Amino acid sequence: MISIQWLPHRGVTAPEGFAAGSARGEIKTAGDDVALVLAAENSTGAAVFTTNQVKAAPVLLSAEHLSKASPCAIVVNAGNANCCTGARGMENARQMASLAARKLKLQPEEVLVCSTGIIGHQLPMEKIENAISQIELGNDDEAVARAFMTTDTVPKFCAASREIDGKTVTVGGQAKGVGMIGPKMAPLAPHATMLSFLTTDAQIERELLQNLLEKAVARSFNSVTVDGDTSTNDTAILLASGASGVQISAENEAQFSPLLEAVCVQLSKKIARDGEGATKLIEIRVAGARSEIDAQKVALTIANSPLVKTAIFGRDPNWGRIAMAAGRAGVAFDPKNLSFSLGNLEMFRDGEPVDFDLARAEAALEDENVLISLDLGEGDSNWTAWTCDFSYDYVKINAEYHT
Repeated sequence: MISIQWLPHRGVTAPEGFAAGSARGEIKTAGDDVALVLAAENSTGAAVFTTNQVKAAPVLLSAEHLSKASPCAIVVNAGNANCCTGARGMENARQMASLAARKLKLQPEEVLVCSTGIIGHQLPMEKIENAISQIELGNDDEAVARAFMTTDTVPKFCAASREIDGKTVTVGGQAKGVGMIGPKMAPLAPHATMLSFLTTDAQIERELLQNLLEKAVARSFNSVTVDGDTSTNDTAILLASGASGVQISAENEAQFSPLLEAVCVQLSKKIARDGEGATKLIEIRVAGARSEIDAQKVALTIANSPLVKTAIFGRDPNWGRIAMAAGRAGVAFDPKNLSFSLGNLEMFRDGEPVDFDLARAEAALEDENVLISLDLGEGDSNWTAWTCDFSYDYVKINAEYHT
């Protein structure tokens, strides 16, 4: 068990060598809606993007920039996704990068661009330019996290530290997204949307940084779902300033990876708990699989099942829906070996139902945190996924979210 110290009320500026700020451009209905994150000189960066075939202009531009230079900054807006906006949308994304670069005294290729909001509308560039000009960089992590919220009800940010090679290394992060959440992100693949910005003061070469980000994203953001829909704008970015003086390499990456993953998992849980209309955070742990891929498929199939999610909202321990979802995941297993429980209440063992106290099961579903544990009885691999329940409000929010 690694020793991690969580830093209350801190986010992307918690690591040394980072500053951030936000301003209002009047793109969304209220609050700041444009933000900047800046890393120290000579930082390195990595990113993964949506695998949706319909990619927003900022996704395409950021992938292009990442192939040309090491990113030092992020510019993001809320209220407009700049997606399905054609050639003009790409030019607007380029202008957004140039405006941020001019403000920060960088090259445009050193800036990654993110947008979130309604699809199919051109960016109001005068408003973007005005907001960027007003941004003052500092360390107000909550304000920056609020600036790129859409249907989120709370800002999502966190930071944590640990000792590596006798020095303190910190990872900070912020994320947004509560609907259109079923991220499938991959490197340089040239959703509300899931956006996450991660920072660290460790010194990490670019190739290793990319590898570390991909591994952390697989077990966090790619394993969280609200509705299973993969957005056109999903992006996760990791910037490393090197300001701590601790160099991460093949020799000590095993000390850094759990810190990065812990921050990503914490943000993923915040996303799931704040899912549109959600009343519960649901954690699904699958063990006994032949491979991690098999375990992941089962976990996410259960997490995306409307029947499972509505049963939990209704506090109905209808365990048949769990068995159904596991069985349709496309993973070969012998149902005679299947076991699962709700919290610490066993409901199904070795392919047979187990007598359980219905009142205890219903009580377990009263809690805001619901745990479903499965064992496929086929191997030693495991996976964890996070989701939320489906309430009446989910339909209401999405029925009224228009273009």
